[in-house]
Amino acid sequence: MRKEIIIAPSKPDEGILERAVARGIKAVYIDPEKIPERFRSKIEVYHESELADWRIVRDLSRVSENVVLEIVLRAPEDYEKIIMAAKMGVKSIIVRAEDLKIIALENLIADLAPLGTRIIAIASPLEIETLSGVLEKGVDGILVPVNSPDEVDLMVDQVSAPSKLELGEAEVVEVRDVGLGERACIDTTSILVAGEGMLVGSTSSLLALIHNESPGSALTAPRPFRVNAGAIHSYTLAPDGSTRYLSELRAGDRILVVSKRGARVVSIGRVKIERRPLRLIRVRMGDVEGSVIVQNAETIMLLAPDEALIPATKIKPGDRILAHTPRTKARHFGRAVDEFIIER
Repeated sequence: MRKEIIIAPSKPDEGILERAVARGIKAVYIDPEKIPERFRSKIEVYHESELADWRIVRDLSRVSENVVLEIVLRAPEDYEKIIMAAKMGVKSIIVRAEDLKIIALENLIADLAPLGTRIIAIASPLEIETLSGVLEKGVDGILVPVNSPDEVDLMVDQVSAPSKLELGEAEVVEVRDVGLGERACIDTTSILVAGEGMLVGSTSSLLALIHNESPGSALTAPRPFRVNAGAIHSYTLAPDGSTRYLSELRAGDRILVVSKRGARVVSIGRVKIERRPLRLIRVRMGDVEGSVIVQNAETIMLLAPDEALIPATKIKPGDRILAHTPRTKARHFGRAVDEFIIER
């Protein structure tokens, strides 16, 4: 379930609000009188003002069902105030946990769940991923200070990204060389580990897991930041679930890195497109068939179900590889749509 995102702009900047609305954010923490009129009907406002949609209070004596309590959690008595407010009928509580943050939120999630009270955690951009997954369920919402439209994008990508994608076994049914073409190396700003890679495919209905270059080879040093992802027409998954063509990725964009253990968001440092000999690998998973076209080189590897690496130069019909089949197959400008489509 997607977490509610509330942004707290450092100033009532129209660029920040414009980006927030475009990325699907429906709540802000800001003085309602400072919000331009054209945004007022598009977002809910959290603030101390009586004009806010959700009025913030910080004093337990002012608590009622129609307000949101904001509290700094420093000591046991603060924890007791939160429990008391929930029992008094407060439906949402904004919590700033200063010490032992994870433990405090784990306890709150467990204690408030029976009362139906929503927990909104104040988080920095670096804490978003952690707080979203506390006790697996995570908090119900995240309130994040932002200073620019770019910070809005970064925060939405982190919150929207899945923590895990289902990977299944696909059977290789055909392998053949298809001549020269342009392929894209995706150099990330992160160190990728064994088992991690990008989901890539010629169709949106079936995406193969292409491993990163951390193993290296007899003639090349390990490049643990890189995925030699495939031909430039190929799809890969973005953090919000949309697809992107490899040809349109740029430095600063964010992509999903996936393994059997989970998924995470990483930033791109460089995209390197060069002409190389390419190899088509056609695969089938159940009744879904797809393909991936990669550079014909030993450093490009796919993963077997047991995570053994299979070089593109040695893969053959009958081999089994890890792949992903999105539930919604059709795409319109990268967005999933429910319509009839055939891709070959």
